[in-house]
Amino acid sequence: MIEIYCVLFFICGLIFGSFFNVVGLRVPKKQSISYPGSHCPNCQHDLAWFELIPVFSYLFLRGKCRSCHTKISPLYPIMEAITGLLFAFTFYKLGFSIELIASLFFISLLVIITVSDIAYMIIPDKVLLIFLIIFIIIRYFQPLYPWWDSIVGGIIGFSVLYIIALISRGGMGGGDIKLFFVIGVILGTKPVLFTLFFASFLGAIYGIGLKLLGKFRKGTPIPFGPFISISAVVSYFYAHIIIDWYLNLFI
Repeated sequence: MIEIYCVLFFICGLIFGSFFNVVGLRVPKKQSISYPGSHCPNCQHDLAWFELIPVFSYLFLRGKCRSCHTKISPLYPIMEAITGLLFAFTFYKLGFSIELIASLFFISLLVIITVSDIAYMIIPDKVLLIFLIIFIIIRYFQPLYPWWDSIVGGIIGFSVLYIIALISRGGMGGGDIKLFFVIGVILGTKPVLFTLFFASFLGAIYGIGLKLLGKFRKGTPIPFGPFISISAVVSYFYAHIIIDWYLNLFI
């Protein structure tokens, strides 16, 4: 039975992932997420129903617009597939519970800000505020232990990033700082610190990789949101396990 539910959550994730693409691409530009309907950004061709099937439409159309044959960004199917997989994995780990609701909303936030940060180097305040309110409500009914860990986690997440921004004189974006406050509220103190450490590690690896490939340009900004999102998901499910394993190495 659990396999059937995982498939259903995967399908739901694909559908929501398509919607999250729209939110992540339109909200930073202050556009409506409902009007106009889905269309090709190059020729304005209104997409038919069979062009809106998550992932499969991209494969069927071979990554090109049916009307003008302009290449479609692979970001669309990638984020749809990732959302589907994460929704299914979350249900597999948590089953039907209040925490499942928290995790699905958390994944939704991370997918949206990843899309917007990759596309525009922006993490919209409106998106963060909406999810912050949702997370505060969830943590009221499903608190961390101890209950104040959400409050402290949010403060620490914000404060550490704010200090880094001051020291680096703008090396950290305001959206990243506010995002870590939201992450701290839902995850708590230790996981939010682990998220920062792991995101920095992934960002450093990415930078080294670009340098080795000769594609690194000094002063060119790199979106930090995707690394934060990956790290936050890992932290949500495994931070305490990883932290306990690390501390046991010194015992």
